[in-house]
Amino acid sequence: MSQYQAGILDAVPPQAQHLFFALESAADLPAALDRLTNIVDGTSTVVGLGESLVQALGLEVAGLRVFPALSGNGVDIPSSQHALWCWLRGGDRGELLHRSRRIEAALAPALRLVQKTDAFRYDGGRDLTGYEDGTENPDGEDAVAAAIVAEGADAGSSFVAIQHWVHDLDGFDALQPEERDNIMGRRRSDNEELDDAPQSAHVKRTAQESFTPEAFVLRRSMPWSDGTQAGLLFVAFGHSVDAFEAQLRRMVGLEDGIVDGLFRFTRPTTGGYYWCPPSRDGRLAL
Repeated sequence: MSQYQAGILDAVPPQAQHLFFALESAADLPAALDRLTNIVDGTSTVVGLGESLVQALGLEVAGLRVFPALSGNGVDIPSSQHALWCWLRGGDRGELLHRSRRIEAALAPALRLVQKTDAFRYDGGRDLTGYEDGTENPDGEDAVAAAIVAEGADAGSSFVAIQHWVHDLDGFDALQPEERDNIMGRRRSDNEELDDAPQSAHVKRTAQESFTPEAFVLRRSMPWSDGTQAGLLFVAFGHSVDAFEAQLRRMVGLEDGIVDGLFRFTRPTTGGYYWCPPSRDGRLAL
């Protein structure tokens, strides 16, 4: 019986690492992925496959595609699609480091690590700007319905969209409190939504129930920093990528010409779509 990777629905952990791999040898893939299934469990480590990796295996996943590069009024959304993504979840940075080393060794020489990002929980689940993140996340059965493929050959699987957003925190801090609240569409002090927020406010750009069909996703984003830059590592799971993509297109103004206020202080620098296979008989169905 198929079951989703439990880490998708579990709460955001205190610490995390995100590993991104490029394909080096298709011939070595089956053995490498077999080794991977022996050391990941879908709970402490969630795994996602990019379209290029699925194709290299001679397979097809309905609905999986490459992350799109988009441009709007003064904003650009890049695509930096990779072959494989691993989300390491935990509470000890040292343990995450050693786990990532084991995964990297298991995947060689088929896949090469090209990017590693440390992420962390901040102030009870806030973005580095101080605003609560994921306020309108679905929960319970609604979360399962939003994030997990319900039926068919891929039942129990999920799709995920991942972006690194780099914040200009100095520029954001220089804004007046009212300006900051209007960018978000919420008050930082109590997280209440502003009735008179401008149409460019982030909550109005991405109100999930305002799309046709409704565009619900399950966010599992976390702040990140590499010592020189910092921002939000955006992670959104869905039973397809369509809901996320509808939100992104509206954010850049492709729907009505209004650009999301977030772009006043932050920009995405990466973007990728991945398919998270289900677990069968206690092993990831890679």
